[in-house]
Amino acid sequence: MSAEALASKYIASAEKVFGGLQQAKGALTVTEENVNSVLAYAADYLADAKYYKAQKRFETSLTSIAYCEGLLDALKLLGAVKFEWPANTQNAK
Repeated sequence: MSAEALASKYIASAEKVFGGLQQAKGALTVTEENVNSVLAYAADYLADAKYYKAQKRFETSLTSIAYCEGLLDALKLLGAVKFEWPANTQNAK
């Protein structure tokens, strides 16, 4: 699947979710178990990104690492984890 087709597919999915999304009311509790579950998903997406990169499926690799980063950023925004993204990732391998 081309990068353009992948982008269209994921954009359409996100638009559909936003169209029917229902936000929880009141205070929320994020347990350590919840955080660990999300971290496991992020680690799986990282592993997928490495796998697809090794298979030279770069668009899929980028999609996977973007999911990983999104989950990590969400946990950080919720205050569930603390980290800083490296300032210079230009030479990442």
